[in-house]
Amino acid sequence: MATTYEHDIVAWAKEQAYLLRSGKLSALDIEHIAEEIEDVGKSEQRELASRIAVLLSHLLKWQYQSARQSSSWQRTIKEQRKAIARRLKNTPSLKVSVNDPEWLEDAWGDAISMTINETGMDCFPESCRWTIDNILAEDWLPSSTLNNEKP
Repeated sequence: MATTYEHDIVAWAKEQAYLLRSGKLSALDIEHIAEEIEDVGKSEQRELASRIAVLLSHLLKWQYQSARQSSSWQRTIKEQRKAIARRLKNTPSLKVSVNDPEWLEDAWGDAISMTINETGMDCFPESCRWTIDNILAEDWLPSSTLNNEKP
């Protein structure tokens, strides 16, 4: 065995699982196992941030492009909210992230970039003016901003 982490991570992971199950703890690559465990948490946070950014982007489009509001946008908003709710239910420690103003501002920045790229518009607030409760509320939608005025 002795597959290295750097050479083939999949083979390494299988080997580490085998060693754990066999009780051969002294042969484990502890440092890399710890890194991989930490990465699982980071991956969950990235997934949540990505879903929040997509949701925020669609809420921005809903507000700033009221003439283009569609059932497709509503479906995306609903789907993202459901996926976020499932993620928060299955991983309760992620609630800390959504309630962290700095984390939400990072997601807001991603949403702004995404929305600018999709719409060509550049009239959005620098910081999120919605509460996380509104953002995640099942039936909440921002009011339309006519003529691209800033709210």
